Amino acid sequence: MTISIINGSPKRGKSTSELMIKYFCREIGDEKIVRVYDAGKAPLQQKQYDEIMNSTALLMVFPLYVDSFPSNVLRILAELEKQGKQSKNMMVYCIVNNGFFEGKQNDIVIEQMKNWCEVTGATWGQGVGVGAGEMLPFLAEIPLGHGPNKNLGRTIKLLADNIRNQKSGENILVSPNWPRFLWRLQSSLLVWYPRAKHNGLKKRDLKKKY
Repeated sequence: MTISIINGSPKRGKSTSELMIKYFCREIGDEKIVRVYDAGKAPLQQKQYDEIMNSTALLMVFPLYVDSFPSNVLRILAELEKQGKQSKNMMVYCIVNNGFFEGKQNDIVIEQMKNWCEVTGATWGQGVGVGAGEMLPFLAEIPLGHGPNKNLGRTIKLLADNIRNQKSGENILVSPNWPRFLWRLQSSLLVWYPRAKHNGLKKRDLKKKY
């Protein structure tokens, strides 16, 4: 069995998508052939497309951008569709993360991924939507299945089991095991305010209504 994983994060450095891939690879173990392609560093080459299309399973991992795919992921999907060599035996799965607290914010793009499978002839497997994406790197030292990562750990394990057994499953939309008001406070202090300052903005600029 060969599993191809595409990291669809446009970020050049560390990302939540990269973290999700790390969690998955740890769970799937070494008994499968796993190839990881980083689509944020450079465009995929024909050899890589050929490898992906000959895989048993394809796992797309990417962040949510305006209820849809990042542009680099959209280009990859368009190229795979254009080449038209997808095997009907290849099962497609995805993990989508977003900056909102609720994992359900990802349900639209997961349906888009499912529709892409219908167009290309690939077999839809399962979609996972993960909320509070900006918070997860701060929880990387907490083991999956414990504390705020309790739901995420269960979900990654279920996804890995389904891929390992080439099974389909219901989509899973997961939020962290953490109070929403604490997430809002911590994400503001640790992520959004520092980023605003880095870009020459003040706190009040984030609260403006246009």
